Amino acid sequence: MKHLSMPPPQLPPPISRHVAVIGAGAAGLVSARELRREGHDVVVFERDNQVGGTWVYNPQVEPDPLSLDPNRRIIHSSLYSSLRTNLPREVMGFKDYPFIAKNDKKRDQRRFPDHREVVLYLQDFASEFGIEEMVRFDTEVVHVGPVEDNIGKWIVRSKRKISDDDREVSFGFDVDEEIYDAVVICNGHYTEPRIAQIPGISSWPGKQIHSHNYRTPEGFQDQVAILIGSSASSVDISREIAGVAKEVHVTSRSVADETYQEQPGYDNMWLHSMIESVHDDGSVIFRNGRVVVADIILHCTGYKYHFPFLDTNGIVTVDGNRVGPLYKQVFPPALAPWLSFVGLPWKVVPFPLFELQSKWIAGVLSGHIALPSPEEMMEDVKAFYETLEASNIPKHYTHNLAGCQFEYDNWLASQCSCPGIEEWRRQMYDAASKSKRLRPEIYRDEWDDDNLVLEAYADFTKYTRKS
Repeated sequence: MKHLSMPPPQLPPPISRHVAVIGAGAAGLVSARELRREGHDVVVFERDNQVGGTWVYNPQVEPDPLSLDPNRRIIHSSLYSSLRTNLPREVMGFKDYPFIAKNDKKRDQRRFPDHREVVLYLQDFASEFGIEEMVRFDTEVVHVGPVEDNIGKWIVRSKRKISDDDREVSFGFDVDEEIYDAVVICNGHYTEPRIAQIPGISSWPGKQIHSHNYRTPEGFQDQVAILIGSSASSVDISREIAGVAKEVHVTSRSVADETYQEQPGYDNMWLHSMIESVHDDGSVIFRNGRVVVADIILHCTGYKYHFPFLDTNGIVTVDGNRVGPLYKQVFPPALAPWLSFVGLPWKVVPFPLFELQSKWIAGVLSGHIALPSPEEMMEDVKAFYETLEASNIPKHYTHNLAGCQFEYDNWLASQCSCPGIEEWRRQMYDAASKSKRLRPEIYRDEWDDDNLVLEAYADFTKYTRKS
């Protein structure tokens, strides 16, 4: 029985890679942490002067209210001033760094806190894990591409703002070009707006803006406003605008053509079916037959994936708002594992998903986790696309994981040999989603899932108990 005393097989030693991470929002921060935990040498590029990404509020808006001008000055953030999270903080936080309310009067202790509290949480996360030392602030990536004749190597070209301390103004850029083993793209997808295509819209005389450029309701005083879309931002903004506007009309593709409903609790807000056409006399005709003469149209119509810096010689494309081909939403088969994406899925609990995606990437790059062959990955991608097509799911829903996000998370966890999504988190997400749908006015301040909150905090003691 000698063989019973033999030592277990040894894993190969991890391989350390030189990795560039694009973006220091939530996805970039947790990617940097996981990559360094796995022994990689990491540089994070961030064009802002602080961490937080899309959660950093900027009161400024772009000069082009529809953000159609490709040469416009781009404002990264799409936050409006009053925004609060639409998930409870227990659900929202990273799995091993809970988003617990701080006993500090300067912090927002509500379960559904404002955007400032999320930025402070991300700053706390970066500080706790020493991530800021890896970040090059005020540095924009302008080119990422494979090195010719050197498979697995990537050129990253960046430009860093140089400021004159005496005048406190930027007067130039320092341009850098470096070679990396791998690039992880975490640049977010809430900066490049999508605009509704409606007959007559180009000659409609009223004002148009995209929600990307909405901050406060002041500009809507006594106006007749039309909001296109039924997203979380549309729900919030329509109610905020209704407090000052003459009329608010919300229009959505997801309701029946005959829909016309006065919204509960409001005498100046209605839900309509989609717009049929708009006209140069200012009128807007809906599919339900109603006609409204409006002053302003606000497009709450979402965003496009946008990687202006990325050049893969056509291997990775954005087609119909599908980024692909990508194996399991992360790796382009022909370029894996040297190029990867974190954070493309939507209709998800984002931070835990980012955490699991980045664990997977870090383990694959170190050699601890194996990927299928490029051919097998491509077959998997094709099968996934065929499933979407057979279910009549449009191409632009490729990254919508609403119905399968937790199964996806748990698949990632199985690849990483780590715990998956907690049952309390899944149940709390479902409860919050139901409450948001049924009680949009009050769900952030009234709830009935205290039993799940207790479960969550019992679970958090694994990470918060002082040694």
